[in-house]
Amino acid sequence: MTEQEIIERVDASLAEEFELDRSIMKPEATLFDDLGLDSLDMVDMVIALEHTFRIKIRDEEEIRKIRTLSDIHRFVIGKARELGML
Repeated sequence: MTEQEIIERVDASLAEEFELDRSIMKPEATLFDDLGLDSLDMVDMVIALEHTFRIKIRDEEEIRKIRTLSDIHRFVIGKARELGML
């Protein structure tokens, strides 16, 4: 799996989970202001990513730092590297 494939899967997963218009899903889009998510949606986001990538995401401090779609991409790419998926 390539970094671009991960980005595409993240975007597809979040678009489906939260019924987001893909046209607003730019890397710089903020989760709360631009995408309209709230703090409870963050829990659903973690579950969706765990399901999509078949990984476990523990209560990591990195999750609390996520503010943009690009932050999610970097986080999942980092996880994929840690797990040897890249």
